Amino acid sequence: MAKQAIYQVRMDEEVKEQVEALYRKLGTTFAEAVRIFAVQSIREQGMPFTPSDARGKSFGALSSLADPALIPQESGAFEKAMVAKHAHP
Repeated sequence: MAKQAIYQVRMDEEVKEQVEALYRKLGTTFAEAVRIFAVQSIREQGMPFTPSDARGKSFGALSSLADPALIPQESGAFEKAMVAKHAHP
C-alpha cells in the first residue's frame, strides 16, 4: 500500500460547510474532491480548470494563461471524473 500523507488547509468555516454540503449532494466528499484536484493537477501540469467568477469571467494571475477554447471541454470535468471512478467494469 502507498504511504499516506495528511494535508491540512485553513479556510473560512462558512465556506467549509458550504463546500462539504455541495460535495455530499454530488455523492462524494470534499476530501475526495481535493484528492481528484491533486491528481488532475499533476496530469495537467497546472490548474485543472480555469478559475472564474460566477459569470464565467476568468480572474486572477492565471487569467492571462486561460485558453477559452478549452473551457467547453472542462465543463463538467468533476462529474465525468466521478462517473469514471465509480463505473463498474
